[in-house]
Amino acid sequence: MKIFGFEVDRRKVAFLLIFSVLALVLNQVKFTQILGVESKNFTLFQFIGPIGAGIVGTGLGIVAVLLAGFGSTVYALLNGGTPDLMVFVPFFTMVFGAIYFGTKGKSSAVVAAVCMALFWLNPIGQQAWFYPLYWLIPIVASFYKENIFVRSLGTTFTAHAIGSVIYLYAFPIPAATWAFLFTNIVWVERLTFAAGITLSYYAVNTLLDMLESKVKWNLEFLNIEKRYSVFRLPGPDKD
Repeated sequence: MKIFGFEVDRRKVAFLLIFSVLALVLNQVKFTQILGVESKNFTLFQFIGPIGAGIVGTGLGIVAVLLAGFGSTVYALLNGGTPDLMVFVPFFTMVFGAIYFGTKGKSSAVVAAVCMALFWLNPIGQQAWFYPLYWLIPIVASFYKENIFVRSLGTTFTAHAIGSVIYLYAFPIPAATWAFLFTNIVWVERLTFAAGITLSYYAVNTLLDMLESKVKWNLEFLNIEKRYSVFRLPGPDKD
């Protein structure tokens, strides 16, 4: 099966569509409000959006995020919503999150470094100069991606860096708000998202491992990291 001239496994496309629908559904479940931006919320999509890149590859993982974004836009329009470019921000940030999650090397850390520079170039950003120091986390984490929680932490802070820079330049958010976010909100929010991404990755890998090993489905076309399946965790009855 060819898409844009590239040969793609039909089974990967089927999994991609299923994953995109799941991401679309979770995007309808509000998790917490985005402080400083009226009527914008984080959703449970933040927990699952990036992990597709680890299972079907970075390229198709990005496609899954974009499909979920397109689906959410259509859903909003069908329910009386109005077109709003800011609706795409969570999906745009998650594209970079997916790149970070699916990339094995350290090159994905460049995104955080660029965002730090862009934040400091903004006059308001200069007043809240300490805020981008959080983005040292994905830079450091890029050296320890074999640890799933560290990889998830780097992923969610990469998405955070992109989103923060967009909101900095798009909205008149005062320096005092950025300071409040830095001290009281960001660390709790991102630790929660990192834990959610980690648990989601365990859940999906466990399900796929079960389908492959117990149900005997042929899932060799997917990248199942079986060390993140609960069936492979060390225990009293396991080696």
